[in-house]
Amino acid sequence: MKKLILLFSVGFLFANSALANNDCFIAQENGHIIQEEGNCKARHSPCSTFKIAISLMGYNEGILIDETHPELPFQQGYTDWQEVWKQNHNPTSWMKNSVVWYSQIITQKLGKKKFHKYLTKFNYGNRDVSGDKGKDNGLTRSWLSSSLEISPHEQIKFLQKLVDRKLPVSKKAQEMTKNILFAEEYDGWKFYGKTGAGDIFSKDGSLDKTHQIGWYVGFIEKENRKIIFARYIENDGKQDYSSGKKAKSEAIQKLLELI
Repeated sequence: MKKLILLFSVGFLFANSALANNDCFIAQENGHIIQEEGNCKARHSPCSTFKIAISLMGYNEGILIDETHPELPFQQGYTDWQEVWKQNHNPTSWMKNSVVWYSQIITQKLGKKKFHKYLTKFNYGNRDVSGDKGKDNGLTRSWLSSSLEISPHEQIKFLQKLVDRKLPVSKKAQEMTKNILFAEEYDGWKFYGKTGAGDIFSKDGSLDKTHQIGWYVGFIEKENRKIIFARYIENDGKQDYSSGKKAKSEAIQKLLELI
């Protein structure tokens, strides 16, 4: 309860500020949008919310086994922006701690052809996995403030298919992905979701590291009710990639108001 009150209070502070530029909150229930604020049709880099798609691919191909296997060791040379990434990780801790190198191992095992094929089958955003221009790094970078982009509306459509078990992958892949997305429970509502944060693109196409984007996408369930949601924000200043946490606080506040 204390945690709920704290999140509610933090979210309340953010919710009182006007939605700026491309900020968006959208929620859907029973196939109908029940709340939509801001610009929810513009596409942006999915950043770490793309781990949901990577998880589905990994489980469908047998690269991922269950919630705790495989456990992979951290090695020197792996992406290590955060201290928590410098240790062994399994599917659950990968999703919880948003470990980039674990994602990159999965996508490299998939290979370019399968990776692109899955994005096409998922109809995921612009499906552009070319990566940074001229660097041929689509397998490891395309979703990280690079070529791949998706809108909040498209996030909702993708997540609705996951909730309905209608994605073109195995039922196990969809069930396992749901399991590792579980975050918390409030008053009988189970919250499943993934944050994302990264740099924003300037008008000339370069990365503007003085502005950050933040995502929190997922769904909540209680008895027969299921609400799918997406929150996207653009945040000034900080380069600590905390925008994902801010987007999560704001999304939780708005969801608590809805339910």
